[in-house]
Amino acid sequence: MDEFDLIAEKFLPLTDGRHEAFGLKDDGALVPRSNGEDLVTSLDSLIEGVHFLAADPPETIGEKLLRVNLSDLAAMGARPEAYLLAVSLGQDRLKGSGYLPWMDGIVAGLRSAQLCFGLSLLGGDTTAGPGPTSFSVTIFGRVPKGRALRRDHADAGDDLYVSGSLGDGALGLAILQDRLSGLTPRDTATLVRAYRLPEPRLELGQALLGRDFSRAAMDLSDGLMGDVAHLARASGIKAEIFADQVPLSDPVRSVLTRQPEFADFPFGAGDDYELLFAAGPDKREKIADLSVELGVKVCRVGRLMAGQGVRLLDAGGREKAIQSASWRHF
Repeated sequence: MDEFDLIAEKFLPLTDGRHEAFGLKDDGALVPRSNGEDLVTSLDSLIEGVHFLAADPPETIGEKLLRVNLSDLAAMGARPEAYLLAVSLGQDRLKGSGYLPWMDGIVAGLRSAQLCFGLSLLGGDTTAGPGPTSFSVTIFGRVPKGRALRRDHADAGDDLYVSGSLGDGALGLAILQDRLSGLTPRDTATLVRAYRLPEPRLELGQALLGRDFSRAAMDLSDGLMGDVAHLARASGIKAEIFADQVPLSDPVRSVLTRQPEFADFPFGAGDDYELLFAAGPDKREKIADLSVELGVKVCRVGRLMAGQGVRLLDAGGREKAIQSASWRHF
């Protein structure tokens, strides 16, 4: 039983079939309001040794904590409003006097993200225990009533798009884990920043919703192929991804040229937190214009059609196999 089986078999029954939970398959849930809006809510956690490293600067941990949660709001086209914070400090952090300056850095990172993205803390919980330090954020945003972007709203015939470039965050982690070296200082800094400070595509998500360019989106946190599979399965259709159209940054291209053992990272590794969305072919020109307007790279990387499953195709149209299509916790 992997994490998705656990959710489906054990936690899904607890929703009592409420529509607002979307079967626990979307980036967030909705709480209806009476003012013409829906409240979008989502929760994500960061655990030391899993989602951040002990040596990471605490300021980047605090920022990343909010940024990855904001990415879920972006995927539904929501505007950020507020958040709750739960902190569980491990005993290793509490030993000695070093944890207070470390927590000052966490708070500074949270404050920086709050100022950048326009939201505030409303409350939470603070505990300590023998395990690793962890942080959890429950985040809230707003969308026009009934308009949230959803994973199950894609249609056969739609194009698939991604924002930014893929593989940067996973290679940044590989650098920090001493599994990748030999890059220029500039490329190293670029990839490490992508891992530590992902960019939530809030403006893009809100524009896709507000201009009715898309009805289906999700954030790319667990790997392109796995996340496309989630979207296609939720919408009851089949997806094809064009490997040569997947956007890569110059540092990633440099790594893949020299070290082909990382060739699958843009397709199956996590930590991108870019936006994946579906749109009809009639929206291609408008989406290209929106990309220029927002200064965000947006690339068409695939298509949806009747059927089931996901295929990765090479430039000649042949199916391309990769070792790992998605990150999973267990």
